[in-house]
Amino acid sequence: MCGICGELRFHGAGGDLPRVRRMMDRLERRGPDHEGSFSDGPLAMGHRRLSIIDLSCHGHQPMVDNALGLALVFNGTIYNHPDLRRELEAAGHRFASTSDTEVILKAYRQWGEDCVQRFNGMFAFAVWDMERGSLFLARDRMGIKPLYYSLDSRRLAFASNTQALLAGGDVDTAIDPLALHNQFSLHGVVPAPRTVLAGIRKLEPGHCMTLDREGRSRTRRYWTLTARRPAEPMSEAQWQEAIHAALKASVERRMNIADVPVGALLSGGLDSSLLVGLLHECGHEHIKTFTVGFEDQPEEKGSEFEYSDPVAERFATEHHKFHVPNAQVLERLPEAVEQMAEPMFGQDAVAFYLLSEQVSRHVKVVQSGQGADELFAGYFWYPQMAAAEGTDIDRFAPFYFDRDHPEYLEMVSAAHRVRDYTRELVGERLGAQQGEHFIDRVLAFDVTTLIVDDPVKRVDNMTMAWGLEARVPFLDHELVELAMQMPPELKLRDGGKYILKKIARGLLPDSVIDRPKGYFPVPALKYVRGRPLEFMHDILDSQACRERGIFDRGYVDKLLAAPDRHFTRLQGSKLWHLALLELWLQRNVDR
Repeated sequence: MCGICGELRFHGAGGDLPRVRRMMDRLERRGPDHEGSFSDGPLAMGHRRLSIIDLSCHGHQPMVDNALGLALVFNGTIYNHPDLRRELEAAGHRFASTSDTEVILKAYRQWGEDCVQRFNGMFAFAVWDMERGSLFLARDRMGIKPLYYSLDSRRLAFASNTQALLAGGDVDTAIDPLALHNQFSLHGVVPAPRTVLAGIRKLEPGHCMTLDREGRSRTRRYWTLTARRPAEPMSEAQWQEAIHAALKASVERRMNIADVPVGALLSGGLDSSLLVGLLHECGHEHIKTFTVGFEDQPEEKGSEFEYSDPVAERFATEHHKFHVPNAQVLERLPEAVEQMAEPMFGQDAVAFYLLSEQVSRHVKVVQSGQGADELFAGYFWYPQMAAAEGTDIDRFAPFYFDRDHPEYLEMVSAAHRVRDYTRELVGERLGAQQGEHFIDRVLAFDVTTLIVDDPVKRVDNMTMAWGLEARVPFLDHELVELAMQMPPELKLRDGGKYILKKIARGLLPDSVIDRPKGYFPVPALKYVRGRPLEFMHDILDSQACRERGIFDRGYVDKLLAAPDRHFTRLQGSKLWHLALLELWLQRNVDR
């Protein structure tokens, strides 16, 4: 919905609006409709608005309520804000707008920090309490909306992306060696609170942070996901009915809570097709749908039009198809990388970037199918893990990690070699999940950690780069809590996502339900040859890359000599991983 930023300076220093101005400039694409700033003593904050709810000036931010002594910047959407508004009005609060932003302000005054537990939505926000001189930061349970920060003994700076923090200045841009190990072990995922830059951290999903003007801070978790069976056992039919109803409610609220038209991304896979089918089931007609396709490679098709077209035809959607040639992928790649808040290895990031450019010309909001595979066990590695033996980490790592630790040590220069940190971290976090079975714990870890910094972050970054808000119904926290109670066999059966396939049967074409699992393909970035290979060679052979000295040159040369022989366990190009990180650093840190 927006871009937020701000700075709280400690020990009597005044707020720095010029610094906030520089930060706001790097958030313009997230919020092209309006900008505003606010300062009070040690606090300065700014906002770039994408108008979705209450399009009038009454929804502008920063929103300041002098009567309450509060100021707020907010990014996201609170889907249950009408219900909360009625509850707050009954408690005596009066509203000047119809925005969900004002509901957050009143809710914070009414319930304090516990207000976050009442919100159904995606959000990252900061509330400044003028009387107490305290700043409250919060991020939604599923981490759909980002919140980065830089904290030292002098000040806290926060923003919706790393680019804004870097523009504000005074940030340590050294590589965090432990985060680098995560980056190349978990295909681009660096679990919060770390990022690959030592001076930038991110608030963990389901967490909030409070700071005062002296720099004292407190961070706490306000939500924990539990993956345990319900007290009363449920039959398969009951699970199907319950998931169907919860998903339908999630899709409906993400369609209705907006003062602008809402469309849907339609890839041709089960997840996005089911969203469109459920919207139709809810009575919505003439739904705007959007699909992108790329050039084929000998090893892989570049589009899924053959699957998306029948879905669009069945539900009579207002369908838009876009075909992107490989030459355009390569030409536009640097600008897409420049919009990544962190380096993203998923080859579909550029696909979302190019698709979002086209979609933003038609709508301001789209629904997207991210989260279904992690929530309902749709990927091929889940059955492999389930069949393996040993400890949780012994069953997880061989099917998921991009590189084993010895290869990582071969890949990086001596200065960046560390212990097997990712194995330690993942083992610890899997063990901390509240799940009865191994697959329960894996899916809970995936939904609350890995997905946050892989597909969810990609979708937010690439859509918001064009002033387009993406909503993800599968990650409604009430649906997630319900689905995590479901027995794993109702997810793993029939190649994964069994219960979703049952819901879809009769609603969608059988060809979409029974097709092999598909991805968002950009074959030119997976099967690297020709101009893409030359492009990656130039990046990795550049003076900047050599002087940075992250990679061992022998390892780089090995990948360049035979890129088609070096893929990760999840079928990503290892050469692309190296080139993407270096390109991201050149476009965002070196600039």
